Amino acid sequence: MTDPRETAGAAEPLLVALDIDGTLMSYDQELSEDVRDAVADLRAAGHHVVLASGRSLIAMTPVAEILGIDRGWVVASNGAVTARLDPDEPDGYVLEDVVTFDPGPALRLLREHLPDARYAVEDIGVGFRMNELFPDGELDGVHRVVAFDELWSGEVTRVVVRAPGSTSEQFHELVERLGLDDVTYAVGWTAWMDIAPLGVTKATGLELVRRTLHVQPHRTVAVGDGRNDVEMLR
Repeated sequence: MTDPRETAGAAEPLLVALDIDGTLMSYDQELSEDVRDAVADLRAAGHHVVLASGRSLIAMTPVAEILGIDRGWVVASNGAVTARLDPDEPDGYVLEDVVTFDPGPALRLLREHLPDARYAVEDIGVGFRMNELFPDGELDGVHRVVAFDELWSGEVTRVVVRAPGSTSEQFHELVERLGLDDVTYAVGWTAWMDIAPLGVTKATGLELVRRTLHVQPHRTVAVGDGRNDVEMLR
């Protein structure tokens, strides 16, 4: 493999989009020195390293810090939140694009078929509102338990559905049967589903970043391991 430092100046910078869980980090949250060095080499060569994850923004900034990325772009919440890291800002970032939707219809429909599931909606930069606490370590930030109907008191960027008694295959079957065609959904490897605004994926967030950075499509690279990475890989 060519050392990225050897190609610096030879061509326009690459945009390198990197998934986090299962790609940069193991599912045990381990991040190797080799990965840190590879990311550092890419950035030293002048390439744009963009973290793109289903994680909320508040769960992505610590990973960026570990990787030594204090300036640059991140695509969070499966594309619903795009932010520019800036250490001079009070929060350490600037929200550049936020896409929201009314989660009420999807939540009410899913609750009919998964009455025992746990449901959460994202509050950007804060944490989550949920009808029941999730297992420790699964969601970051402040967790606030509220009545189920308070989950759709306003538009949100992301809904998380967690049904420990189900499987990812059962989730897929349920969604296909219910016909959730007014949102974008991604089912994880376990009984976990993320719901985002219709048409929003990591790819849509990355396209905004690509255009802003003036990187040509053929100079883009993406690495990921999950179902929610398919669109950005394509």
